[in-house]
Amino acid sequence: MHVEKLKYIIWAADLGRAAGFYRTVFDAEVVRESEVMAELVIAGSTLGIHSGGEGQRTWTGLAFQVGDLFAACTALKAAGGTVLREPEDTPEEPAHLAMCADPEGNEIMLTKGRAPRAEEPGRGEAEP
Repeated sequence: MHVEKLKYIIWAADLGRAAGFYRTVFDAEVVRESEVMAELVIAGSTLGIHSGGEGQRTWTGLAFQVGDLFAACTALKAAGGTVLREPEDTPEEPAHLAMCADPEGNEIMLTKGRAPRAEEPGRGEAEP
């Protein structure tokens, strides 16, 4: 079977607020919008937001890889999101993860690409 498009759907009690949050924080492009649903493209991926959510905290599994993790946390908070676990440096490596929630309660992760480990030669790409 040929898959034409893969999209991930989240729920929102306030569709306009949710779409505005993802446009502001992640530079999302709204490609379709109605009274009950919006489709946004972020970094080439499609995020669907469906109205009718209850505003409850919900784990989504969504991770957004960004270049500056601390600046992304600041932008997320300024747009009404919540940082649930701040990024922290460890003795092993610099900060690479922040646990967050959008204004609708959808839990998301902000990540920073990690450099290949020295003991893993030949790895050309940073890992999330």
